[in-house]
Amino acid sequence: MSPGTTAARRAARRPISRDVRLFWCASASDALGTQASGVVLPLLLLGLGHSAAVVGLVAGASTAAGLLLAPLAAIPADRGARKPVMFWSATTSAVAMAGVAAAAVGQGEGGPPLALLLGAVLVERFSTAVYEAAAAGTVAMIAPPADGPRVVAGLSAGDQGALILGPALGGALYQAARALPFLADALSYAVAAGCVRALRSDLRPQDRTTAQGRTTEQGRAAASARTSAEPPTDADACPAATSRTTPADPGATAPAPRTRRLRRLLDELGAGYALVRSSPLLRLVVTWTATVNGVIVALYYGAVFTLHEGGHGGWPMGMVLALSGAAGLAGSLAAPRLAGRIDAARLLVTVTWLLVPLAAGLAAAEGPWAYGALFGAFCLVMPLVAVVLQARALRETPPGLQARTGVVLAGAVGGSAALAPVLAGAFVTRAGTAAPAAVCAGVLLALAWRTTAVRSRLAEATA
Repeated sequence: MSPGTTAARRAARRPISRDVRLFWCASASDALGTQASGVVLPLLLLGLGHSAAVVGLVAGASTAAGLLLAPLAAIPADRGARKPVMFWSATTSAVAMAGVAAAAVGQGEGGPPLALLLGAVLVERFSTAVYEAAAAGTVAMIAPPADGPRVVAGLSAGDQGALILGPALGGALYQAARALPFLADALSYAVAAGCVRALRSDLRPQDRTTAQGRTTEQGRAAASARTSAEPPTDADACPAATSRTTPADPGATAPAPRTRRLRRLLDELGAGYALVRSSPLLRLVVTWTATVNGVIVALYYGAVFTLHEGGHGGWPMGMVLALSGAAGLAGSLAAPRLAGRIDAARLLVTVTWLLVPLAAGLAAAEGPWAYGALFGAFCLVMPLVAVVLQARALRETPPGLQARTGVVLAGAVGGSAALAPVLAGAFVTRAGTAAPAAVCAGVLLALAWRTTAVRSRLAEATA
């Protein structure tokens, strides 16, 4: 039995700390409220008399706002302001969703101006993006590395539970009163803010000197792997250690203060990407997670198109989603125990190969029960690796770069999830409803072959 496996078993028997439980509560509450309000927000906009184009505009603008703000919010979080950033962003989101609830109450009097409603939604999206970017490094601040898989599994289980309960709760509340789902979301943000405020930890890196030294060593390792013609960049080091002692060229003109500030900001924004690029393990985490999450989204839309063409209504699709959500919840809860029994590299390779026939089976599946069983099995085994990889990524990332590295991972996953429905629709239009699953099986086959080819290096990286 490897030392890492023994440590994981010992961690599974340790009691969970108060701060971890509070963070679980904050995350689950936030996810449940977001799912409850997100499913009915389009209905509210349509009920206020706005067109489907306006609904799409609100959704697109909200997504774009999150992608643009997340990298900027990660910098102050990594500098030590993680807890204030999380508290005030959650508080702002609560106020914004209360404004949306007020707009829903005033629907019978002609409704509020679209600009006011859109502004409240965008503020909520802005604040949520800031919160998520800052929260990306929280696990490393409140739990020892050996507890990583169990803490990440708890967060994943909360997300899966919210995915199961949230839409049903939002629909039921909306049926009772249009404002209730948004009031529930505002309350969930208030609960999250209260949990963050109650954390005993200040969520600052415990040893910034150690973090800087570790990041600098990784930057030097990355620089030695490059060609001699490519000098190392400041982004490979921790932002606080970016000052250089190289003597200035007497004939060179010193850059203007504004130029230096802009260059430093760009270096800090790119520090997470530079770390991912220099670390084989982090590159693996980003590649595997983004690929598999994109595949799941594509398979989901393929199932929607197939069941719709077969004449099935909304109930079968709801059953497929319920089965997959329950399976994902079970997989997230089982992940820490498996991490304590099976070597991480072996688990990664085995699960990746297991996903290939499941995706291929969806290409030949007929009827909602077959789709539910195969899609549920896919969602059951996927978290077994996702939880372990995310926990390893937390251990690999220095404390001063946790948020920015998390933004890189979230951006890769979000990009693949946004591209997957477009590709799924194109494949269905050109090659039939079985095409998305067949293409996904091919992509997973290439990913499984790649993980097998580098298995020896994976064992070293995940040890």
